Amino acid sequence: MDSSFWQQLWIAISLVLVIEGILPFLYPRRWRRLVAQLATIDDKTMRIIGLVSMLSGVGLLFLVS
Repeated sequence: MDSSFWQQLWIAISLVLVIEGILPFLYPRRWRRLVAQLATIDDKTMRIIGLVSMLSGVGLLFLVS
């Protein structure tokens, strides 16, 4: 793996952090309520949500590259 891969990986991780920080920055009360609601979801449902999220990401990545 060359340095271009590692540079792109760090760019991708940085963008994820920026995007994930937008909602707590703009709407901290709503974000806190959402996190509290997420804490009440059972493990099976949370795993399904995670799987759908990962598959959507892979599909989107396939489409744009």
